[in-house]
Amino acid sequence: MTKTKTRILTALALTTALTAPVLVAPMLTAPAAIAAAPTGSMVVQDFSDLAAKVSPAVVNVAVTMKGGADDDDKQMSGRTDKQQQQMEEFMQRFAERFGQKGMPQIKPQHPSPKAQGVGTGFIVDPKGWIVTNYHVAGKADEITVTLTDGRKLPAKMVGGDEKTDLALLKVESDKPLPYVSFGDATKVRVGQAVMAVGNPFGLGGTVTTGIVSARGRDIHSGPFDDYIQTDAAINRGNSGGPLFDMDGNVIGINTAIFSPSGGNIGLGFAIPSSLAEPVIAQLKEHGRVERGLLGVQIQPMTEQLAQSMSLKSDKGALVAQVTPDSAAKAAGIEAGDVIRSVDGKDVDTIKDLTRMISGTKPGTSVKIGLWRDGKDMTVTAKVGNDQKDGGFIKASADKADVKKEPLSYGVSLAPISNEVRQELKLDDSVKGALIAGVEPGSPADEMGLKQGDVLQQVGREAVDSPKAAVEQLKEAKKTGKPVLMKVYREGMTRFVAISPRAA
Repeated sequence: MTKTKTRILTALALTTALTAPVLVAPMLTAPAAIAAAPTGSMVVQDFSDLAAKVSPAVVNVAVTMKGGADDDDKQMSGRTDKQQQQMEEFMQRFAERFGQKGMPQIKPQHPSPKAQGVGTGFIVDPKGWIVTNYHVAGKADEITVTLTDGRKLPAKMVGGDEKTDLALLKVESDKPLPYVSFGDATKVRVGQAVMAVGNPFGLGGTVTTGIVSARGRDIHSGPFDDYIQTDAAINRGNSGGPLFDMDGNVIGINTAIFSPSGGNIGLGFAIPSSLAEPVIAQLKEHGRVERGLLGVQIQPMTEQLAQSMSLKSDKGALVAQVTPDSAAKAAGIEAGDVIRSVDGKDVDTIKDLTRMISGTKPGTSVKIGLWRDGKDMTVTAKVGNDQKDGGFIKASADKADVKKEPLSYGVSLAPISNEVRQELKLDDSVKGALIAGVEPGSPADEMGLKQGDVLQQVGREAVDSPKAAVEQLKEAKKTGKPVLMKVYREGMTRFVAISPRAA
């Protein structure tokens, strides 16, 4: 039987649409509930020509993966043995009542050495190049695609990109295959009609229609979230399928749904073609995606941070840390800079910067617009290759020689002793004043400061002791603005802006 893992990203279930059979029931409408619309009050759009044109290029994608169902699979599928039996009985009654032949055989759920899943894909080249989701085929051992004419072809994984949830497959055919082309998602408008084609619940080619409900949706699934939201019915099994505009161009790849039950409630999300097309091009050419890397740790701007830096808006990306031997370091970018543009294009959020730099070919030079010390400046950076940084670990602080700073920020400061360095694994290059305690409910507590953090900078001035920190905090308080603090925590730095409360 088919199984899937869903992505639970909110209090409700935001799930990828990779299918597994689920319990369904016929939808019946009482005759009394049907009311005819007044003649001429509504024009029903006919999608039949569009469906006939594009459907032959949409394929079912069946995958097999090593390893049987684990606890997570069972939990996410949400089915009991009784529900599975009910599903089988319903499908059988459905087939008998409507005379269907070739209905999918639903086998009982038993532990198996292999797990199976079903999704959707679409052909983008007559030579057999097929686009789907990474979560459909990215970790498959065997992949089989079924064409609309019934042919089953083995497929191989050419390349995948987990960050954007895209994968490229290849099949061999003795004749050219029907295909579709990408459209321009940047021109998509909210309210325009769209059509989705896919393989919901493994039932086979299915067409659903609706409109674009929203653009630029961030569903917190990754750094490149920029989804098209649609109310066209998308269910499990639609994953990897195309979302078409009325000209038959692919403007999105259906990927996730927002649902309390795992079924469609009119909130579907598609990766825009403007994001997918260059990724697919790289996968076709290299089998992988190469992304640009600037070499900075960044954090969002806030109104308080902007005030502390004399900025009129909170747009931009604040540089919290610069990686040694990176493109940013070579360009002269410093911690505390606010990146406001890349090659003349505005950076409003940290996601903007991430997309701009990652979409730049490594080795390319770009002009970075910065805000530093109250004025604008521009530097040139030669973008490096994508790589990963480390994370945080927990730590505690030595409370010996603790001095409570008197300005009501809510932190206790202490020198960094040799014992503290050893306990927190701080090398000699880490300078500053140790935050030995944070008062519950204080401004520092509200901004997330913790015992064991190291205060390294107040305003634009570096501090190397509790005394130096207190002196700078006194000066900062005179301005009446939130004070900018650079804080080191377990290998990484970030900035916070804190307003002192009344003493």
